Amino acid sequence: MAQPDHTPPQVCPNCDGHASVAVTLGGRDHTGALRTITAHCPACHGTGHRSTRRPHRTVTA
Repeated sequence: MAQPDHTPPQVCPNCDGHASVAVTLGGRDHTGALRTITAHCPACHGTGHRSTRRPHRTVTA
C-alpha cells in the first residue's frame, strides 16, 4: 500500500507566509478605537501558502 503524501504546503513567495495584515487608516473612531482595514496578499488570497492547483488547460483536437 502506498503511503499518503503529507508534505506541508509551500510558503507563498510574495508575502513570506504573512498573508493578511491590518493597516491603520489614521485617526480614531467615535469610540476611541483605531480605524483599520484588513489587506490580503493578492497572490495567495490570504492563505499564506503557494497554490497547488494546476492551471486549467483546454485540449483541442
